Amino acid sequence: MTLVEQGLWCWTGPGDFAGRGALFLDRDGVVVEDTDYLGRADDVRMLPNAAAAIARCNRLGIPVVLVTNQSGIGRGKYDWDGFHAVQAAISTALAAQGGRFDAVLACAYHADAAEGFCVAEHAWRKPKPGMLLEAARLMHLDLRASWIVGDRASDVEAGRAAALAGGILLLTRKDARDRPAALAQAGKHYAVATASDLADAVAGLLAQGRLQA
Repeated sequence: MTLVEQGLWCWTGPGDFAGRGALFLDRDGVVVEDTDYLGRADDVRMLPNAAAAIARCNRLGIPVVLVTNQSGIGRGKYDWDGFHAVQAAISTALAAQGGRFDAVLACAYHADAAEGFCVAEHAWRKPKPGMLLEAARLMHLDLRASWIVGDRASDVEAGRAAALAGGILLLTRKDARDRPAALAQAGKHYAVATASDLADAVAGLLAQGRLQA
């Protein structure tokens, strides 16, 4: 277990990534299928090409950081042991293709959560940038050269709040509100794009020189 406090998880692996831009990733709907409150290893379903895309970044020396809201813990749907089991299953699937996460941060706080987890707008819960900022502090990352990939507007909003170079919304969600809300985050110093999946997002960033080792 790597709990910072009751509702926060933070793990960083070995490796010197000081001064590098990172690839921040949401989990459900980006790396694995979004099954709503994923808390069992048996329910993990990797999305096609996600592991290969992460391994590609690993080979290039680009740090890959998972930042995930986990209100299911706060709501009592599962616990941190379940989260750990899910992460272990994902890590095994990644390793089979030569991939890994270089850091994992999670926030279980939510305004509608049970006692002990009931915190409205916690600094770590996306769209707040707390998880990204903490990873940058611990790993000495260059946020201005970093990108975030998610399937919700809140992921893109967190990237802008953390002063990243840009965010990518995966066009996998049925909620039509996410696309305009995400695209509205674009500005002079923050680019916003869309992609069909994680592999598409990574390929585009690398081809355009927007994400570099």
